[in-house]
Amino acid sequence: MSDEYQRIEVVTGEARRRHWTTEQKLQILEESFLPGESVSSVARRRGVAPNLLYRWRRLMTEGGVAAVGSDEPVVGSSEVRRLEDRVRDLERLLGRKTMEVEILKEALAKSESKKPSLQLLSRLKGGIR
Repeated sequence: MSDEYQRIEVVTGEARRRHWTTEQKLQILEESFLPGESVSSVARRRGVAPNLLYRWRRLMTEGGVAAVGSDEPVVGSSEVRRLEDRVRDLERLLGRKTMEVEILKEALAKSESKKPSLQLLSRLKGGIR
Protein backbone atom coordinates (compact mmCIF):
# COMPACT_ATOMS: atom_id res chain seq x y z
CA MET A 1 0.00 0.00 0.00
CA SER A 2 1.06 3.52 -0.63
CA ASP A 3 1.44 6.26 1.95
CA GLU A 4 -0.56 8.57 -0.31
CA TYR A 5 -4.14 9.25 0.58
CA GLN A 6 -7.08 9.62 -1.74
CA ARG A 7 -9.47 12.50 -1.48
CA ILE A 8 -13.10 11.43 -1.34
CA GLU A 9 -15.89 13.96 -1.56
CA VAL A 10 -19.28 13.13 -0.09
CA VAL A 11 -22.19 15.10 -1.48
CA THR A 12 -25.13 15.23 0.91
CA GLY A 13 -28.51 16.94 0.83
CA GLU A 14 -31.09 17.21 -1.88
CA ALA A 15 -28.89 18.84 -4.52
CA ARG A 16 -27.85 16.31 -7.10
CA ARG A 17 -25.43 18.48 -9.01
CA ARG A 18 -22.54 20.59 -7.92
CA HIS A 19 -22.41 24.16 -9.11
CA TRP A 20 -19.13 25.74 -10.05
CA THR A 21 -18.56 29.48 -9.85
CA THR A 22 -17.22 31.25 -12.90
CA GLU A 23 -13.89 31.77 -11.16
CA GLN A 24 -13.60 28.06 -10.36
CA LYS A 25 -14.42 27.10 -13.94
CA LEU A 26 -11.84 29.53 -15.30
CA GLN A 27 -9.15 28.20 -12.95
CA ILE A 28 -9.90 24.61 -13.97
CA LEU A 29 -9.93 25.58 -17.65
CA GLU A 30 -6.60 27.39 -17.33
CA GLU A 31 -5.09 24.29 -15.73
CA SER A 32 -6.39 22.10 -18.54
CA PHE A 33 -4.63 24.27 -21.16
CA LEU A 34 -1.24 24.23 -19.40
CA PRO A 35 1.54 22.40 -21.27
CA GLY A 36 1.95 18.83 -20.11
CA GLU A 37 -1.53 18.66 -18.55
CA SER A 38 -4.29 16.45 -19.87
CA VAL A 39 -7.99 17.05 -19.49
CA SER A 40 -8.36 13.74 -17.68
CA SER A 41 -5.67 14.47 -15.10
CA VAL A 42 -7.02 17.95 -14.35
CA ALA A 43 -10.56 16.60 -14.16
CA ARG A 44 -9.51 13.84 -11.77
CA ARG A 45 -7.51 16.22 -9.59
CA ARG A 46 -10.31 18.81 -9.41
CA GLY A 47 -13.22 16.36 -9.08
CA VAL A 48 -14.83 17.25 -12.40
CA ALA A 49 -16.13 14.78 -14.94
CA PRO A 50 -13.85 14.85 -18.00
CA ASN A 51 -16.81 15.25 -20.38
CA LEU A 52 -17.91 18.34 -18.43
CA LEU A 53 -14.44 19.84 -18.69
CA TYR A 54 -14.41 19.14 -22.43
CA ARG A 55 -17.80 20.84 -22.67
CA TRP A 56 -16.52 23.93 -20.80
CA ARG A 57 -13.51 24.08 -23.11
CA ARG A 58 -15.72 23.85 -26.20
CA LEU A 59 -18.11 26.53 -24.92
CA MET A 60 -15.22 28.82 -24.09
CA THR A 61 -13.61 28.47 -27.50
CA GLU A 62 -16.93 28.83 -29.35
CA GLY A 63 -17.93 31.81 -27.25
CA GLY A 64 -14.56 33.45 -27.74
CA VAL A 65 -14.74 32.95 -31.50
CA ALA A 66 -18.28 34.34 -31.59
CA ALA A 67 -17.28 37.38 -29.53
CA VAL A 68 -14.25 38.15 -31.69
CA GLY A 69 -16.08 37.47 -34.95
CA SER A 70 -19.04 39.72 -34.17
CA ASP A 71 -17.03 42.27 -32.16
CA GLU A 72 -19.72 42.02 -29.47
CA PRO A 73 -19.83 40.55 -25.98
CA VAL A 74 -21.12 36.99 -25.58
CA VAL A 75 -24.48 36.80 -23.80
CA GLY A 76 -25.30 33.85 -21.59
CA SER A 77 -28.19 31.58 -22.46
CA SER A 78 -29.96 32.43 -19.19
CA GLU A 79 -29.94 36.11 -20.18
CA VAL A 80 -31.28 35.22 -23.63
CA ARG A 81 -34.09 33.17 -22.03
CA ARG A 82 -34.94 36.03 -19.67
CA LEU A 83 -35.13 38.48 -22.56
CA GLU A 84 -37.23 36.09 -24.67
CA ASP A 85 -39.67 35.73 -21.76
CA ARG A 86 -39.85 39.52 -21.47
CA VAL A 87 -40.56 39.88 -25.21
CA ARG A 88 -43.28 37.23 -24.98
CA ASP A 89 -44.92 39.08 -22.05
CA LEU A 90 -44.78 42.38 -23.92
CA GLU A 91 -46.29 40.79 -27.05
CA ARG A 92 -49.18 39.44 -24.96
CA LEU A 93 -49.71 42.87 -23.40
CA LEU A 94 -49.66 44.51 -26.83
CA GLY A 95 -52.24 41.99 -28.09
CA ARG A 96 -54.55 42.76 -25.15
CA LYS A 97 -54.23 46.51 -25.67
CA THR A 98 -54.90 46.12 -29.40
CA MET A 99 -58.08 44.16 -28.63
CA GLU A 100 -59.18 46.83 -26.13
CA VAL A 101 -58.71 49.56 -28.76
CA GLU A 102 -60.73 47.58 -31.31
CA ILE A 103 -63.53 46.99 -28.79
CA LEU A 104 -63.59 50.67 -27.86
CA LYS A 105 -63.71 51.69 -31.54
CA GLU A 106 -66.67 49.37 -32.12
CA ALA A 107 -68.45 50.67 -29.02
CA LEU A 108 -67.89 54.27 -30.11
CA ALA A 109 -69.16 53.53 -33.63
CA LYS A 110 -72.32 51.90 -32.22
CA SER A 111 -72.94 54.72 -29.77
CA GLU A 112 -72.49 57.34 -32.51
CA SER A 113 -75.11 55.65 -34.64
CA LYS A 114 -77.57 55.63 -31.74
CA LYS A 115 -76.93 59.18 -30.45
CA PRO A 116 -76.46 61.87 -33.08
CA SER A 117 -75.14 64.28 -30.44
CA LEU A 118 -72.07 62.04 -30.01
CA GLN A 119 -71.39 62.23 -33.76
CA LEU A 120 -71.24 66.00 -33.58
CA LEU A 121 -69.02 65.88 -30.49
CA SER A 122 -66.60 63.40 -32.07
CA ARG A 123 -66.38 65.54 -35.24
CA LEU A 124 -65.59 68.62 -33.19
CA LYS A 125 -62.78 66.86 -31.31
CA GLY A 126 -61.29 65.34 -34.44
CA GLY A 127 -62.82 61.92 -33.89
CA ILE A 128 -61.13 58.59 -33.15
CA ARG A 129 -60.82 56.43 -36.23
